Amino acid sequence: MTVRKNQATLTADEKRRFVNAILTLKRNGTYDTFVTTHNAFIMSDNDDTDRVGHRSPSFLPWHRRFLLEFEQALQAVDSTVALPYWDWTADRTTASSLWAADFLGGTGRSRDGQVMDGPFASGGGRWTINVRVDGRNYLRRALGASVAQLPTRAEVDSVLAMTTYDMAPWNSASDGFRNHLEGWRGVNLHNRVHVWVGGQMATGVSPNDPVFWLHHAFIDRLWAQWQERHPASPYLPAAGTANVVDLRDTMRPWNNVTPADMLDHKKFYTFDA
Repeated sequence: MTVRKNQATLTADEKRRFVNAILTLKRNGTYDTFVTTHNAFIMSDNDDTDRVGHRSPSFLPWHRRFLLEFEQALQAVDSTVALPYWDWTADRTTASSLWAADFLGGTGRSRDGQVMDGPFASGGGRWTINVRVDGRNYLRRALGASVAQLPTRAEVDSVLAMTTYDMAPWNSASDGFRNHLEGWRGVNLHNRVHVWVGGQMATGVSPNDPVFWLHHAFIDRLWAQWQERHPASPYLPAAGTANVVDLRDTMRPWNNVTPADMLDHKKFYTFDA
């Protein structure tokens, strides 16, 4: 069984294997297919149209499946690799271990945001941005430049305390756990972290930055914790809702995956704590 660990506890060998598996997927073209898929759904998921991956109840099961497929691709390269998660309530600064040169590298330089160190800096020729929103082909970050503070543990706990998964109008105006976690309402958790990192992470091609996977692995962990705390609170909507994915509706781009299939993460992996 795959165990997803806090990135702060990874050994040097675990970090190296994770990075090398990502670089292999980049070289063989697999990595960019994930970026392309994510960007396509970001662009099509709007509040008043058919929406699947974002601004909708299926935000959490969609990304759970998306991460699972990426993790399986990594494991096809190196079976020892699992997706780590970044607990941004604890590792809150640019000096945190995930930004070190032996892991993800640090923030970008001031004049253009270009990441200059670590395995994903463009200088080594191993990490060219091919799926772009502009003409720049290098990884960019601006840690803490657009929003000063990452979400706190108290803010996370306030969202985990919510008892209803989602509610009408089932979009970015909704109340309930999903939308507060996604970040369109309230204290803004998921969205704020994307903006804090900046660069490609603040765009639809956010998976160009490998920290995307660590961020979403933590979002997935928070959903798992909410499910444990509220076992009587189901995924909503159940059925008959226009423009969103009901419990047993198929989630594009997959032909045979529903939110119901993704409710129990323990069928696929566990977390270290």
